[in-house]
Formats: sequence, C-alpha cells, structure tokens
Amino acid sequence: MKGERDNVILIGMPGAGKSTVGVVLAKRLGFDFIDTDLLIQRRTGRHLQEIIANEGLESFKKHEEQVLLTLCTHESVISTGGSAVYSQKGMTALKDRGTVVFLDVPLANLQQRISDMDSRGLVIDPGETLADLYRQRRPLYLRYADLRINTEGLNVEETATRIAEHWAALQS
Repeated sequence: MKGERDNVILIGMPGAGKSTVGVVLAKRLGFDFIDTDLLIQRRTGRHLQEIIANEGLESFKKHEEQVLLTLCTHESVISTGGSAVYSQKGMTALKDRGTVVFLDVPLANLQQRISDMDSRGLVIDPGETLADLYRQRRPLYLRYADLRINTEGLNVEETATRIAEHWAALQS
C-alpha cells in the first residue's frame, strides 16, 4: 500500500532547476514526474505569462493554489512553481503528501540562469527585481522545507543523487 507522504516535492526560486532535477530524480526513484506550472497551463489553456498579464498576480496565485490543493498523487516527484510558497494552504497540503525539498541556489547563480524574466511567467510585482524576489521568498522556502539542498557546485545529477540519498535515509 502506498504511503500518504510518499512524494518528493521540489521548491525553490525560478531557475533553481526544479524541473530539470525533478525529471532526473523521478527516473532515479522510479517515480512519476509532475510539474505544477504545466498543470496550471493545462487547466487554464493558457501560458503562465498570459494568465499574469491578463488576470493579474492574485488570480494566478489562486490558480496555483487550486492545483496544489487538488493534486492527488503517490510516488511522484513534484516540481512546484517558485511562487507556490505564497499559499500556506497549498504548502500544508503538499507537506501532508510528501517530503518538501528546497533547492537552495545562490542569487548570483539565479541571475546568470534567468535572462527572460519578462516572458517566463514570474510572479513578481512591477518594479521588483530578482534580488527582491529572492529576499522575499527565501525565508518561506526555509520555513516549508523538510530538507534543504545547497546546489552550489553541484550539477543536475549530483543534486538528484543527494536528494535520492536523503529520501532513502528518510524511508528507512
């Protein structure tokens, strides 16, 4: 019988590698892979940036929260959007379903990775910078994380390996 907390949930800033690491980790664990940003797009029939541009940030956050609250899966690696931590209800639901792993990436690395902030579908107020977002969200990631992985100096494979090792230790 599958456990109630048998998922691995990846949280972190945009550009942290949640989707990339998530796919590799899912293969390694033999789990399914779910990207909540893709679920939002499928549910609404629109790209994330389109939702934000046409309906605003608060509406996007409601779409995101609904996806988090209605997610029903077992033995999956779940890659969340960077803004998932704004929903206390959504994060509580995720923590009830699995181990929350924060991919902690230094701001300088994120700034190098993200060149398309305007088209990426970021939940960011007008005039805010990536540094502002980082300072605002990092305490939330730390609050909800069961496990923090400092990815500095690690490639995708090494990050997935580290998470898989921690996951195995938690399961024994």
